[in-house]
Amino acid sequence: MLTLKLFARYILTGIILFQIPDLISAQASPPRQSIFEHLSQIECAKMTLEIDMTTLVANKKKNDYMPGTLTTEDGKVYQIEAKPRGKYRRKVSEIPPLKIKFKKKGLVADGLDTLNEIKITLPTVDNAEGDELIVKEYLAYRMFEKITPASVRARLIKLTIRDSHVEKSKKTMYAILVEDEEEITARLKGTAVDQYGIDPDSIMQNQAGLVVMFEFMIGNTDWEIAMQRNVRLIRSPESGKVLVVPYDFDFSGFVSAPYATPSSESGLKTVRDRFLMSNGIKPDALKKGTQIIKAAKKDIYDICKSKYVSRTTSLNMTYYLDTFFQFIDAKDEVPTTLLMPTE
Repeated sequence: MLTLKLFARYILTGIILFQIPDLISAQASPPRQSIFEHLSQIECAKMTLEIDMTTLVANKKKNDYMPGTLTTEDGKVYQIEAKPRGKYRRKVSEIPPLKIKFKKKGLVADGLDTLNEIKITLPTVDNAEGDELIVKEYLAYRMFEKITPASVRARLIKLTIRDSHVEKSKKTMYAILVEDEEEITARLKGTAVDQYGIDPDSIMQNQAGLVVMFEFMIGNTDWEIAMQRNVRLIRSPESGKVLVVPYDFDFSGFVSAPYATPSSESGLKTVRDRFLMSNGIKPDALKKGTQIIKAAKKDIYDICKSKYVSRTTSLNMTYYLDTFFQFIDAKDEVPTTLLMPTE
């Protein structure tokens, strides 16, 4: 016979059991993984893009999406749309950089976030040199990501492109999956800023100082905050200040692409030399940025020891960085111009 005391215990237990799911559901659920994060879990993951590349390349000046599929090494097939993107590389590349858009319903069905766009940076030429330049640019992305989360995430992949317009057409190359600006903004919990000539006082000076010194380290003058050239501007909801997030490093001395030239304003003759682009950034912010980079020196050099480049290339990259670190280790002030030693 059920006693009153035991009955009361069952009732209490029942209440607890019914309440537990409600308590769990009331808690904040962890953020869903994005398709970018899902595809980039393994460095140099293999993927196959099948699309009418002949037509896409013929219309690379347009911004029209074309249907295709992206297949991962385990056989998972994603229905996607792709379009050309970029400015300079769209003009000169055999295959232009791409923006890939996934179907949101499919992502939700797979338990992923609805952030559905990824950029793909491809070699400008389809040969060993093109592959090496892509890997070097990827390493530049990884170096900046190593020193701050306020960065554009990039992951190396091995991409096979099948042109559905040409029977049995197949090309395999290194490529970079690049985080789309919408995802960067969401991850940093900010709002995108589309404003030319932004007031330097509205910028997060320490982050901007870090960007200046990083770009100086890799010898890049193909960027500018005021003109929003190769930087994302993201406003923090807490402080109202704007984060500067750089991307596109192919014109840097670190990468040394054969088509790269320094900005005309720098007065440099080669991208291997360096010019400090610090307009509006306070000296204290530059010093803090320099300190952060110096503290990450070992990690930066370790990234250069990539198994995806030759030993000679790795040594050339570290030699280029040596000329930066040797100078800032010996001097308190950073020069406006730092020329590479002549051979």
